[in-house]
Amino acid sequence: MTTAQLTRSEARHPDGLATLFMVELWERFSYYGMRALLVLFMVAPVASGGLGFGTAEAALLYGNYTMAVYLLSIPGGYTADHLLGARRSVMMGGLVIACGHFAMAVPNDASFYVGLVLIALGTGLFKPNISAMVGGLYPPGDARRDAGFSIFYMGINIGGLAAPFVTGFLAQSAIFKSWLVAWGFDPVHSWHWGFAAAGVGMTLSIGLFYLRLAQFGSVGGPPSQPSLSVRSAITVVGGSGGLLAALLASDQPGLEWLRYVVVAIPVIAIALFARREDLEQRRMAAVFVFFIAAMIFWAAFEQAGLSIALFADQLTNNHVLGFHVPSAWYQSLNPMFVILLAPLFAVVWSRLGQRQPSTPVKFVLGLFFLSLSFLLMVPAAQATLSGRVSPLWLVGLFLLQTIGELFLSPVGLSAMTKLAPARMVGIILGIWFLAAAFGNKLAGLLGAGFASGDAGTLSSFFLSLFGLTAATALGLVALTPWLKRLMGDVR
Repeated sequence: MTTAQLTRSEARHPDGLATLFMVELWERFSYYGMRALLVLFMVAPVASGGLGFGTAEAALLYGNYTMAVYLLSIPGGYTADHLLGARRSVMMGGLVIACGHFAMAVPNDASFYVGLVLIALGTGLFKPNISAMVGGLYPPGDARRDAGFSIFYMGINIGGLAAPFVTGFLAQSAIFKSWLVAWGFDPVHSWHWGFAAAGVGMTLSIGLFYLRLAQFGSVGGPPSQPSLSVRSAITVVGGSGGLLAALLASDQPGLEWLRYVVVAIPVIAIALFARREDLEQRRMAAVFVFFIAAMIFWAAFEQAGLSIALFADQLTNNHVLGFHVPSAWYQSLNPMFVILLAPLFAVVWSRLGQRQPSTPVKFVLGLFFLSLSFLLMVPAAQATLSGRVSPLWLVGLFLLQTIGELFLSPVGLSAMTKLAPARMVGIILGIWFLAAAFGNKLAGLLGAGFASGDAGTLSSFFLSLFGLTAATALGLVALTPWLKRLMGDVR
C-alpha cells in the first residue's frame, strides 16, 4: 500500500459512522417533528382537533415532558453500561420511541399521555447510548474522533431542520387538510398525521440500524460480565425516579417548595467543594457553577418550543407571497442557523488557538446573545397592538439564540470532560444532562406566564426573560476570576 493510500485509509471514518449519522438524523427528526407540534396541539381548541388546554397547563406539561427526556438519560446510560450494552439500548429505546409516536397518532386523550411517557422512556435509553457508540468507533487517541462527532452532530441538525417542515405541513397546512377531505378522512385529526410521520422517521431509523448491525463488530456490545448490582441500581434508578417524582409533585398546590430544594442542591455543592484544598474537588465547584448557568440558559432557550411557538402561531403574520406558512416551520430556523454557523465557529476557535476566550467568558457570551434575543422581542410584542407582526422578528430571535447556543452548548460539554476526574467523566456528563433537565422544567414554569392577548403583559414577559439571562451573564462575569482559580489550568 502506498503512503498516499495509507493516508486516505487512516483519514476515512469507520463505516458505522454513516449508519449512526442516519439513525440519529431520523431519531431527531421524530423528536423535533413532534416537539414542533406539541404545545400548539395542546392549546388548540377541541373543535380544531386539539386538547383545549390553557397556556399555563400546556407549559407545565411541556416542561415536565422535556425534563423527563433528559433526566431519564441517566438511568438509560447506566443500564447500558452495566447490563444491556449500547447497541441493545439503542434498539430497544428506538422501538419504544416509535411506539410512543404511533400512540400519539391515535386521536384519543389517553393515548396522547401514553405516547409522551413512552417517548420519554425510549429517549432516555436511546440518547446517551448512540453517542457512546460513536465514541466507541474510534480507538483511544484517534485524531478522527472530534471530526466524527462533528459529522454526527450535523445529522442531529439536519433531522431538526427537516422535521418541522414535514410534520408542520401535515398538521397545519390547509393544502394537506384538503387532501384529507378528498381521501375521506376528517381534517380535524390532521395533528395526528404529523405525530404519525414522526413515528415513521423513528421506525426507519431502527430498521436501518438493525440491517447494519454487522458494521459495529464489538462496539456497543453488552458487558462481558453484567455488573448490575442491587445497591447501585437502586441508587441510580431510585435517585433519578425520586428526583423526577419530586419535580412533578412540585406542580401541586402546597408542594412548590420542592422546586427550591432541588435548585438549592447545586448551590450547596458549590459551597462545599469550593472550600476544599484538592484541585479535583475545587473543579467540582466550577462544574456546578456552570450547571446553574446552563440550567438558566436552557430554561430560556427552550421557550422556542413553548412561548415562541405560540407567538409564531398566534401573533405572527404567516402569509408570505400568498402562501400560508405553518407556524411549526419556524422551529427549523435554529438547526438551519446551526448548520450555517457551526463551521464558522470551528474555524474561529481553531485559528485563535490558545488566544480564544476561556470557558467562563464563552458562557457569558452565550447568555449575552440569548438575552439579546428576548430584548429584541420586547418591541415585537409592542408591535402586536397593530396586529400580527413580521416573521423577521422570529428570524432575528433564532439567529441570536443560535449564536448563544454555539458559544455555550458544545463548549459546556467539552468543559465537563476536561474538569471531570478521569474516573468520573460519566457522572459529570450525567450532571450536565441534569442541568438540561432542570432547565426544561424551569422553561415550563416560565412559559406559563405567556399571554398573547395583552401587548403590555407580553412585553413584560419577554423583558423578564431578558432580565433573567442578562443577570446570569453579569453574575458570571463577576465570578469569572474566581472560576478560573477553581479550574486551575483548564481553560
